[in-house]
Amino acid sequence: MARYTGPSTKIARKFGEPIFGSDKYFEKRNYPPGMHGLAAKRKKAKEYATQLKEKQKVKYMYGVLERQFHNTYDKASRMSGQKGENLLFLLESRLDNIVYRMGIAPTRAAARQLVSHHHITLNGNVCSIPSTQVKAGDTVAVRERSKSLEVIQNSVASVTKYSWIDFDTKTLTGKYLNVPTREEIPENINEQLIVDLYSK
Repeated sequence: MARYTGPSTKIARKFGEPIFGSDKYFEKRNYPPGMHGLAAKRKKAKEYATQLKEKQKVKYMYGVLERQFHNTYDKASRMSGQKGENLLFLLESRLDNIVYRMGIAPTRAAARQLVSHHHITLNGNVCSIPSTQVKAGDTVAVRERSKSLEVIQNSVASVTKYSWIDFDTKTLTGKYLNVPTREEIPENINEQLIVDLYSK
């Protein structure tokens, strides 16, 4: 399956929350998509359906395809600690997500595009692989020739600060200080449902 490139608001309405960030269109129509909308009679979801929906939500949220997501879960399950939390830590440590968290891009999709188009450096070297795992202490920056890009300048103008990231808006350079704790990750995710799904 190819990566989804359709309307993001439609997907957000499917899950009932703005999973791609602030969305004025979602706020206007925060009910399920389809011709019946709120009038549709929806049966109570079964346990498997609830678990699958949570996994699909996280996949869309971080822009990860099925095989990538499954491989990430396998890696998380081999690490010490809680599988669900390890999964989120690995997703948070992706280069495209770090670029998004630093405020260099307005969305994760935009961050992924900046990385793949060679606008981002990791420890001084250009890195064009969005799924690259960034380690604590690594430096992520905007390439010198790309600092004047309008999308970057507009995004940096409204940066959200995160305790595990140190970012300088003047030099457009940041450092990934440490892996965030579960409580610090702001997204509404029930990772235990994903663990239960894969444990079947």
